[in-house]
Amino acid sequence: MNRKWVVPAVVTAGVLVFLAFTSLYTVTVTQQAIVLRLSSFDRMVQKPGIHLKVPLIEDVIYMDKRILALDLASQEVIAADEKRLVVDAMVRFRIEDPLQFYKTVQGDEATGRARISTTVVSNLRRVLGSEDFNTLLTGERGVLMNRIRDLVAEDAKRLGVQVVDVRLKRADLPPEISAAIFERMQKEYNQQAAGRRASGMEEAQRMRAETDREKAVIVAEASKQADILRGEGDAEAVKTFAASFGRDVNFFEFYRSMQAYRETVGKDDTVILSPDSEFFKYFRDANSGGR
Repeated sequence: MNRKWVVPAVVTAGVLVFLAFTSLYTVTVTQQAIVLRLSSFDRMVQKPGIHLKVPLIEDVIYMDKRILALDLASQEVIAADEKRLVVDAMVRFRIEDPLQFYKTVQGDEATGRARISTTVVSNLRRVLGSEDFNTLLTGERGVLMNRIRDLVAEDAKRLGVQVVDVRLKRADLPPEISAAIFERMQKEYNQQAAGRRASGMEEAQRMRAETDREKAVIVAEASKQADILRGEGDAEAVKTFAASFGRDVNFFEFYRSMQAYRETVGKDDTVILSPDSEFFKYFRDANSGGR
């Protein structure tokens, strides 16, 4: 080959390769694209695969077609009852109309997120500012979220965005207010605890007094029954002794003397009696019989 044709051939091949690479572009399953011809919209591409474009004349702008997440920074909102709230919210959205999205934010997702954040914050203040703080602690919270979502979705349509969901992750009082409320609640609970302890002590004292009274009644009744039984026993013993005395006077006197000896002799007490005393007559009789 003549050398004078080498350089043009190489240049031509390079141009062809450049045109081949710049005329092809790929759209993945998670993407959608719009093609601009000389900075003006030409067509929308949502089918995944390899596509052709006119080099140097057409540009491709990619956009995500998945559901995207947006977490908002904490916002301070004043409720209808003048309570300050710190609110954390999240948004789930999808770019539904790529052309409208490109027209409003030039296809810049960061700018689109900023616009959506502004819309959400504005509607959060609008809805929550018309309700009391206690509403957020009841079943009405879901209704409020739906209202905010509908308002945000209406504004987001102008961006070509579909809002899938809006949720509150947190709605609390500011830390300094929460600390004051916690301290007040702690004092109230301490007062309630003290009141319950006092009531418990009063109830315990009442129960002890009632138990002592019942004990005294039971003991008194038992003593009464014991006295009655003892009296009946003594009467029965006297009756028995009387009957025995009537049958054998000598044996009865002997038995009574034996009881007296048992209770007297061997005790630590000292008894001084005359040997001729009637008290020891059975001892004398026993000695006489022994002799």
